[in-house]
Amino acid sequence: MCVLHAAQQDLDVMAQSCGYIPSRMLDTQLCAGFLGYSQPSLASLLQAYLKVIVPKGDRLTDWLRRPLTKDQLIYAASDVAYLAELSSIIFAELEERGRMQWATDACEELRTRPTGPNPPEDAWLRVKDVRTLKGRARWVAQAIAEWRENRAMDLDLPPRHVLSDIAILGIAQKAPRTAEDMLQSRGVDNRHVSGQQGRALLEAVQLGVERSAEGDLSFPSNDGDDLDKSMRPAATLVSAWVTELARQSNLDAGLLGTRKDINDLLSGSPGARMSEGWRADIVGRDIEDLVAGRKALTFTKENSGNGLKLVDVTPV
Repeated sequence: MCVLHAAQQDLDVMAQSCGYIPSRMLDTQLCAGFLGYSQPSLASLLQAYLKVIVPKGDRLTDWLRRPLTKDQLIYAASDVAYLAELSSIIFAELEERGRMQWATDACEELRTRPTGPNPPEDAWLRVKDVRTLKGRARWVAQAIAEWRENRAMDLDLPPRHVLSDIAILGIAQKAPRTAEDMLQSRGVDNRHVSGQQGRALLEAVQLGVERSAEGDLSFPSNDGDDLDKSMRPAATLVSAWVTELARQSNLDAGLLGTRKDINDLLSGSPGARMSEGWRADIVGRDIEDLVAGRKALTFTKENSGNGLKLVDVTPV
């Protein structure tokens, strides 16, 4: 059994660098979601369960520089020093609440999720605040992010070590033609504009400008925007119920289902996550009854607080 915290990146590294992933894995961050925490940091869980405060000083350190300092080694060790003790407490609480199987199934879903590098041409979708860009600026951001992704793979560095998200946004908004103009963009300094890297970056800007002639660059339809308009009110209603159920059950609402999960269920998409497994047990079947008219939502005022309540519908 492998115990990790926020396991996705670790699994990606294992798959790409070692060629395998653990045969069994539990993620303490994911498991904590079934106890009411929403994507908690390891530090916050250690403080909540073990009263341990881990050092924060080296969180943003340059881990590529060697040798590592004593403080860096202590900080790195704290990532695993208490993980076994913390996990045993979390797992015991899950067993006590009858939620261990839900957590185990969710961790297996994460473990078996496809791993590997994302296509460089899609890297722009992971740039923070890229949705604020419009028209030509969005195309330029797409081209720069693609260049950054390829450059990062060549150098074996995280993409943001090559060029920050802020710099991508700043360059995209201005679409500079010269190194001097690019230096005026937020987040850009001399190391970005000098030599071959500076020329390659300017070429990426020009490529984005040229691509903008093709029309608007749209975000992929992965958030439910393609749901039939007649079903959108139902999606809003169901989303409210999922949020309420999570509150009542002390669960992380994001675990129960995203907007895309809800829309996949409503549109009858094959393999909709809320139609099978633990999600169906907790909420999926209630949603199907709600949409079919077998159940309805009411607003109640109770001693425990106001909220939505799912009730049976009496056939007329």
